[in-house]
Amino acid sequence: MRVALDAFGSDLAPHPEIEGAVLAIKEDYCDEVILVGDEEIIAKELGKYFYNKSRIRIEHAPERIGMGDTAAASVRSKPNSSMVRTIALQKEGKADVAVSAGNTGAMMSASLLTLGRMKNVIRPAIAMVFPTQRGHEIILDIGANVDCDAEHLMQFAVLGSKYFEYFFKESRPRVSLLNIGEESAKGNQMSKEAHQLMAASQDINFIGNIEGKDVLRGVTDVIVCDGFVGNVMLKTVEGVGFSIFEILKEQINKDWIAKLGAMLSYPVYSYVKKKLDHTEYGGALLVGLNGYSVVCHGRSNTKAMKNAVRFGARIASSGFVEHARDFFERL
Repeated sequence: MRVALDAFGSDLAPHPEIEGAVLAIKEDYCDEVILVGDEEIIAKELGKYFYNKSRIRIEHAPERIGMGDTAAASVRSKPNSSMVRTIALQKEGKADVAVSAGNTGAMMSASLLTLGRMKNVIRPAIAMVFPTQRGHEIILDIGANVDCDAEHLMQFAVLGSKYFEYFFKESRPRVSLLNIGEESAKGNQMSKEAHQLMAASQDINFIGNIEGKDVLRGVTDVIVCDGFVGNVMLKTVEGVGFSIFEILKEQINKDWIAKLGAMLSYPVYSYVKKKLDHTEYGGALLVGLNGYSVVCHGRSNTKAMKNAVRFGARIASSGFVEHARDFFERL
């Protein structure tokens, strides 16, 4: 697998991207990484590392889209930006997947303009692999579409189901609709209509509504919601996880007995932290497009970028896009 990596996407670029690419190659996560950005700066930074030079190459792109830039306007006005060129390499057949920790709105716009939507897909969505008590689940949409109708959610359900099936190699994954109650009559009009569509569909294994309290329990495989709800839920969970560890740290530092207990419990704390750490998963996939675009957190560090390369190579080799596109073309 060939991974095109935007070397000037993250807040601390290009260091996390370059070191992450080197580590990904050393750990054999993919066949080749193409670092896209200012060639002089990338070459200088790469010179600090020992790596197989035949497996990392540079694609010169002198411009950069910043976090504060307007999404669609910056994509059109900066065709030679590292982000746009990263996606273009996939369109040109020079890469199998595009990865960026840059402006999420711009990444969505550039991916849509360059790769295009799958036939009969109304709106692409952002799908994220999420840790649970029992394994993994996929949540979508987590921010691409803040206003949706029932048909949008129905398509998200199909895309999420196909994603889980080909990424995790499990047939007929369980699909749930995030709602304020488990009963089919609960929620707003959009949720009720979406529930009816999903319950009547033979294309997904719909098991009903799911409440927010069950998101981390692992009782389902795919959770469907609109982008507004999904984004709020995601950031709330991230914030709760961070706050819990801060509270624990505060209490542990109060006396030596607590510190001793923490030392004895370190393996448990370490496991929980790793399980909830977003850097373990690398990034989220834009689904519904004719290609693979992976969006990463702007605060991504070296570990996150290394794992984003691994995730990108894995999802591209799964064949998800090809199978999903075939499904929607038959509609």
